[in-house]
Amino acid sequence: MLRSIEAVVFDTDGVITDSAKVHAAAWKIAFDAYLAEHPPEDPAQRRPFDPGDDYLRYVDGRSRLDGAAAFLASRGLDPATAMVCTVAADKERLFTERLREHGVDAYPGTVRLARALRAAGVPVAAASASRHAGELLAGAGVLNLFEVLVDGGEAARLGLAGKPRPDLFLEAARRLGVPPARAAVVEDALAGVEAGRRGGFALVVGVDRTAGADTRDRLLRHGADIVVHDLGELLDEGVRR
Repeated sequence: MLRSIEAVVFDTDGVITDSAKVHAAAWKIAFDAYLAEHPPEDPAQRRPFDPGDDYLRYVDGRSRLDGAAAFLASRGLDPATAMVCTVAADKERLFTERLREHGVDAYPGTVRLARALRAAGVPVAAASASRHAGELLAGAGVLNLFEVLVDGGEAARLGLAGKPRPDLFLEAARRLGVPPARAAVVEDALAGVEAGRRGGFALVVGVDRTAGADTRDRLLRHGADIVVHDLGELLDEGVRR
């Protein structure tokens, strides 16, 4: 499926690095504390934040402010600006603390695929709504694999809309000099695969690392053409052929 692709844009958290679980853990602490202090009127909506389903549904792939607003609205809370900023700032502090204490690793299958693409002359980019993307990639020792990085800081500077809008991916493809109709997007978030589809990319690869019962189907419904558990599977498939 990648043989006709002229460039590949990779999401960062959960695709290149294992930082998605660190994000999810930080969001859980921040959201649970806020729900305890400001419980929704409906008792059914007072349940704790689920770092699996809630993270994938409302937060993964989005900017901090968009993710906080989406989750709070799902619990019947008015996502006023002050409320969203409070939760987002708390999450940012928690994530930064954990990142500096423990760091993150890159997924070996993703590294193998990125190196194989570059060896074949296919340029690759990293794109992320997170302002920490460059720090994460450098810490994992893989920043030099990507010719282009479009992160949350660049998105803010350029006024790019967040996922599920395709702006981040389109900007990355533009910097690689390849139109989206001849490029691929690799994503693990529902909002991310939807962004790839909206952007008119030739191929949208979904990555399901959750082992959830229906995550693969949800990624396909939101726009993925194919879903793998690890990107090394794409290379392995090529070897079998």
